[in-house]
Amino acid sequence: MNGRRQRAERRGRLAEWRAAWRLRLAGYRILARRFRTRAGEIDLVARKGRLLAFVEVKARADRARAAEAVGEAQMRRIARAAELFMARHPRYAECSVRFDAVLVDGLWPEHIRDIWRPS
Repeated sequence: MNGRRQRAERRGRLAEWRAAWRLRLAGYRILARRFRTRAGEIDLVARKGRLLAFVEVKARADRARAAEAVGEAQMRRIARAAELFMARHPRYAECSVRFDAVLVDGLWPEHIRDIWRPS
């Protein structure tokens, strides 16, 4: 792995750690980090009561660029990965499902609830 890729990987892991910390402070329990499937990867899977949130974490220099970084193709991959998560973990079948994002640009990550809905 080259130096640029290693720095990006470290930056991504730090952003995911900060996002998980932010969610925990808001009362969420982190069920999975970097849940990987053939369909795609989900950065965080979090639960709060009867709600299951599939969370995409984006770290950029500013929040506007972070929000723009969640594209249509990525949303489809995350939705497919979420279906596989639900199939592998039937105990969460009674939970409501939501797709969120955590944008990391400064010290305090911003949690955006229900950022998209799969079509």
